[in-house]
Amino acid sequence: MAAQPTRDDKFSFGLWTVGYNGTDPFGGPTRAPLDVVHVVEKLSELGAYGLTFHDDDLFAFGSSDAERQTQIDRLKGALESTGLIVPMVTTNLFSPPVFKDGGFTSNDRTIRRFALRKVLRNVDLAAELGAKTFVMWGGREGAEYNASKDIRQALERYREAVNLLADYTTSKGYDIRFAIEPKPNEPRGDILLPTLGHAIAFIDTLARPELFGVNPEVGHEQMAGLNYSAGIAQALYSGKLFHIDLNGQRGIKYDQDLVFGHGELYDAFALVDLLENGSPQGGPTYDGPRHFDYKPSRTEDESGVWESVAANMRNYLLLKERAAAFRADPEVQEALQRAKVGELATPTLNQGESIDDLLADRTAFEDFDANAYFDAKGFGFVQLQQLATEHLLGAR
Repeated sequence: MAAQPTRDDKFSFGLWTVGYNGTDPFGGPTRAPLDVVHVVEKLSELGAYGLTFHDDDLFAFGSSDAERQTQIDRLKGALESTGLIVPMVTTNLFSPPVFKDGGFTSNDRTIRRFALRKVLRNVDLAAELGAKTFVMWGGREGAEYNASKDIRQALERYREAVNLLADYTTSKGYDIRFAIEPKPNEPRGDILLPTLGHAIAFIDTLARPELFGVNPEVGHEQMAGLNYSAGIAQALYSGKLFHIDLNGQRGIKYDQDLVFGHGELYDAFALVDLLENGSPQGGPTYDGPRHFDYKPSRTEDESGVWESVAANMRNYLLLKERAAAFRADPEVQEALQRAKVGELATPTLNQGESIDDLLADRTAFEDFDANAYFDAKGFGFVQLQQLATEHLLGAR
């Protein structure tokens, strides 16, 4: 069975996750608020290594400087006494009424300036606490009505804002990188940069693209009907996987934020295999925080909150164990060979081969027997998936 979580596993949780009080659009809180010191102590006790937060998770929106500093000092004290770290910080530009049309892309210029000041202040706090990643989720950066938002200008204003943030961190000498978190919709009808592909393409247009990557979330990609592990593979391939949000999601619906492993289990298995072991032919793995961005069900009391924290970490470790067994199985290696998975790494053209050489090669077309693939030459993908299933279920 999987080992108990340790700090070396780099499991982290958002203060907004364990602190979720059960409120949803159809009902109010079902749990009392949790104090940040209590949260840090419990996470440390359960084996986590990090706590993340939005500014307004730690101190209420509109807090005075004194109230803000009191909470910062209390957090610092709890971190010092437990050894937990803050690997990532983010900013709330979506909850207060002022951001009802977004922060960086609001039609109201004064709101855009306020949003920039709010984020810059939180960047300073992130640096003060030693955070290496600053996540940006533009939950209100979008629209419900086509005529209400000039998308081209919205993207210009988004670019202006993040370029300014990059200039600021560089001028200050902060060791911080930014991670854009895509989501297709909710709470806005349509959100800018809705998928990993959109975000990566946007990053290529920035003045300092090396400072920007992505923070993909399981549920957000699956809400768009996309394969999350395939998206992670693309982010790794692009060198842009700066942070990751793990949770569970079942299909294209609202953002469920279930415990990791309580959603689409096959994809969770493939994801952990990819993060820990790389692609079947090797390639980059992920060494950053395994961050859980989920919500304890509103059906639970506080004990259920901590049970859900433990469940996230245990499920990841169980899947890591199953993925290692899958990789080590000789039958799996044989199935991968039959499926020609390794052959995909071989360039289609030979080294030094030109287009003219390809056109002159009769074996590539004139003498190639395409009909031989009818009712023959199967790839064995079903067998490979069955082996994955048996490892996932502990049958091998």
